[in-house]
Amino acid sequence: MTKHSFIPYQPGRLDENEQLRRAKEFYEEMDARRSVRRFSSRPVHRRLVEYAIRTASSAPSGAHRQPWRFVAVDDAAIKRRIRIEAEREEKISYEKRMPDEWLEALRPMGTSWQKPYLETVPWIVVVFAQSYGLSEGGSKQKNYYVQESVGIACGFFIAALHHMGLSTLTHTPSPMGFLRSILGRPKNEKPYILFPVGYAASDATVPKLNRKPLQEVTSWNPDPDSGTDS
Repeated sequence: MTKHSFIPYQPGRLDENEQLRRAKEFYEEMDARRSVRRFSSRPVHRRLVEYAIRTASSAPSGAHRQPWRFVAVDDAAIKRRIRIEAEREEKISYEKRMPDEWLEALRPMGTSWQKPYLETVPWIVVVFAQSYGLSEGGSKQKNYYVQESVGIACGFFIAALHHMGLSTLTHTPSPMGFLRSILGRPKNEKPYILFPVGYAASDATVPKLNRKPLQEVTSWNPDPDSGTDS
């Protein structure tokens, strides 16, 4: 049996007041985050994108397989191709695929099939989920909890971007197979989310939204017999 190595892990211990200060500070920072659809063309240094991807890759994953690939694009010609294909699929979705209920739910967001920000934004980062890995010899290696793992990594990525003062949007044009073709990804990778990455435009606006209060998203010690929270 293979013997696996372990290293000590002793994270620093903080007093409760410092924990609460950090918790409140981080909450307030993240609560100010919004999805942006109007971007500036102001350049974003590649190292910022690299650090966001490094942060995302620190996320937990099933059996530590890290079943993700972040493909970063700043080439204008590639961004143009992505926009054309994304708008083609989105136009069909808005006009034929989406039921009226879905379109009505999107109306307060002010969205449409047109995605000009895909060319304006300095970076597009497409996250691919790897359904299985490949060894150096080319044999398949099973990945575990792929969707959950990649989803967590994407959450880390969003938080990292916001923390450094950048903006993004979770864009999932459906279907997304064209991204694998344009970006030359292998068949074991499936597009998961497209992130435009940049600075919000000086005239950017976002919908005025109210997040659900804590009591609507949390249950404490639910009583299985009564069906109510205690």
